[in-house]
Amino acid sequence: MRNIVQPLAWAMLGGGLAVVGSAGAIDLPWLHAKGQSAPAAQTAAALPAAEPLPALQPGNAPNYRAIVQRYGPSVVGILVEGKRSASDDEAEALQALPRGWRPAVPPGAQPFRGQGSGFIVAADGLILTNAHVVKDAQTVTVLLADRREYTAKVLGSDAATDIAVLRIPVQGLQPVRLGDPAQLAVGDPVLAIGAPYGLAQTATAGIVSATGRSLPGDGAVPFIQTDAAVNPGNSGGPLFDAAGNVVGINAQIYSRTGGYQGVSFAIPVDVAMRVSKQIVATGSAQHARLGVAVQDMTQPLADSFGLARPDGALVSQVAPGSPAAAAGLQAGDVIQRIDGQPTVQAGALSARIAQAVPGDRIALGIWRQGKAVDLTVTLGRAGDGAQAGAPANGAGDEAAAGGARLGLALRPLQPEERAQAKLDRGLLVQGAQGAAARAGLSRGDVVLAINGQPVDSVETLQRVLAAKPKRVALLVWRAGEQLFVPVAPV
Repeated sequence: MRNIVQPLAWAMLGGGLAVVGSAGAIDLPWLHAKGQSAPAAQTAAALPAAEPLPALQPGNAPNYRAIVQRYGPSVVGILVEGKRSASDDEAEALQALPRGWRPAVPPGAQPFRGQGSGFIVAADGLILTNAHVVKDAQTVTVLLADRREYTAKVLGSDAATDIAVLRIPVQGLQPVRLGDPAQLAVGDPVLAIGAPYGLAQTATAGIVSATGRSLPGDGAVPFIQTDAAVNPGNSGGPLFDAAGNVVGINAQIYSRTGGYQGVSFAIPVDVAMRVSKQIVATGSAQHARLGVAVQDMTQPLADSFGLARPDGALVSQVAPGSPAAAAGLQAGDVIQRIDGQPTVQAGALSARIAQAVPGDRIALGIWRQGKAVDLTVTLGRAGDGAQAGAPANGAGDEAAAGGARLGLALRPLQPEERAQAKLDRGLLVQGAQGAAARAGLSRGDVVLAINGQPVDSVETLQRVLAAKPKRVALLVWRAGEQLFVPVAPV
């Protein structure tokens, strides 16, 4: 996926400007001294059943004190130890440094210690946290609010949704009460409890800033965005609503420094629970696959497709042999509804599919060439798909005079170029200027279709332009991916 905030980096807990997992490899020797653990045989004190907090009435402030007193004991700290090898990107970055500046890095995996948060979801010791908190961990220790410590078993984790499930050998714990993230609205008050920088049982408050937020590289999760202060160590901790219900799991932050800067993201708890049930039952989670590449609609694209509003997920590519191909989806379709629910953005489609399981049937309402069409798709299994083709060879000097109104110099692909890129048609962009350049087209792109009509010659393109449309949608192949680009002819 392309970086949508150039030149910013989106990653799990790293330096610089990043969306980062709010827990990571932080050395905390002062937090975990060996020999100070409470006996594992110690049992929890009998706890009375928690009465639900009253619903928040309009105009009243939430009772954060009551939430912390009642559910603070359900929030845990998590310490991890293990070994981790430098990633390929890190190794490449080190090799790029001048020889005298390269740090001495011993070969092989290096030991690390990290910390995060979690919360109890069942009295028998079942705990939810983030997958990135326990990644590569060889030892996971859970710290309860009363300072008891237990070695936890990782029942499983799911990288796609960043959810992990732990179990500790103790009974009689007080679980949190789960809420409904679908009831959240922008402006609602929320409370986060966790262990930022190892400071256990830290509570921070804010409001819901956005819902259904899609982040780069995280298409499986419709994040809850808040301005509650979340920092390294908060990852895996709960996000409460005003009534004391857990509605999310704090997972990422957007930051220039690696610390909190007003933008935090939580995984909706209903997503987490669906995944956790699979993990408890089978040790892993399965996700469905539709087999399309989609992009958000814009007003210029909506104009090109004859839509009044830029709503929906625009299908830019359909994988051969995929469930989408079997159901008859085509590039240029605009998915407007999923099981009768409106689809406003492409991220909503990705999240909906990722939360389904293979074999589920979904009903899609699409817009195709000026008409509404209904399709039913039986979803496949994520990971069952062909790889994208190799980039097309942009070499060649035979420029055809075509697409002048778009600012493009084009020529048909040569047979060897079609074979290399696994394309059966297309016009290679030899040069772009004017409207095409402003739209982002460049040398090496391949134009596959214009306003839904496949193009295999410059004459096909010119016939569409002869109608003098105010705007056209070009289906473009670029480095193995397809996307629609709106261009206003001159």
